[in-house]
Amino acid sequence: MPQPRMPTHEKPLVTIAIPTYNRAAKTLPAALRSALAQTYENVEIIVSDNCSADNTEQVVREFGPRIKYVRQTQNLGLNGNLNQCIDRASGDYLLLLHDDDLIDADFVESCIAAVGNSTSVGFIRTGIRIIGSDGTVLSERPNLVTESSSVADLMLAWFRNETAQYCCNMLFNTRALREIGGFQSRNNLYQDAIAQVKVAALYGHAHVKEPKASFRRHDENAGAPSRAGTSNWCEDSLQLVDVICSRAQDREAELRREAMRYFCLVNYLSVGQLKSRTQRLCTYPLVARQFNFAASPIPHLYQNEVRPLLRALKRRLLPRSARPVVRGSDRAS
Repeated sequence: MPQPRMPTHEKPLVTIAIPTYNRAAKTLPAALRSALAQTYENVEIIVSDNCSADNTEQVVREFGPRIKYVRQTQNLGLNGNLNQCIDRASGDYLLLLHDDDLIDADFVESCIAAVGNSTSVGFIRTGIRIIGSDGTVLSERPNLVTESSSVADLMLAWFRNETAQYCCNMLFNTRALREIGGFQSRNNLYQDAIAQVKVAALYGHAHVKEPKASFRRHDENAGAPSRAGTSNWCEDSLQLVDVICSRAQDREAELRREAMRYFCLVNYLSVGQLKSRTQRLCTYPLVARQFNFAASPIPHLYQNEVRPLLRALKRRLLPRSARPVVRGSDRAS
């Protein structure tokens, strides 16, 4: 009598770790519901509370015993709490689901299917959905990378907006994360991106094209723009460029050129968020020099500084009789 075929691989254990701080009354419950709704069964869920001052523990306990709650005795900072999640994970793979993000019900199932239950892949990434503070979908971006892509091609696809890297759309190999020392960068800003490059270089990567995760964009995760903050982002960007080039030395010249241009432009965008015109005018050339003028700041200076001044001047010079009449109904609309 023929024996039933046994599966080649047992289904890997996946840890969904939710680092949280003071969002019990805001977005944490939605994140918890999306973790609990997974169609993939071999999942552990951990909440790492970074010493919240609200009723986070009560909210988590109300969701039942499937969720393991851990409270830090003191606030470790975001990066410290992320690394605590790595330390406490039992799974072969780890999803770091921030308390304001969401995953689709088949997120884990789709990721594990992409690797055929293998536990040796460095990370698995899906497409991404950007949502607003109220959950409204703002945009969607499929993941156009394939597992056959080299580390160089993976990075070039990121620079060309063919893929997007967020914590919520990536399953990291837990062992690989521990091997590289967890998340770390000079200013703990691009620490997750640096980790993905190191892990991909060591163990490869796999991909799911469809968006299976939602990154929530809101005021609290944007951070208050500052000149010092821009300097820190530039420093982390340059560290990331060096890490990328060191992991793909056969294409270092191409990667460095594309990476310097990409991060120069990204940091120009952050300069544009500074409230003071004086700070903006002083910071654009600083960013340009940091990235060896890989991209010109002139288009940004024109868009953010010159064009608004020209519009204001035109309004002042336009005769009152020639100005358009704004009716009450138009103003209200």
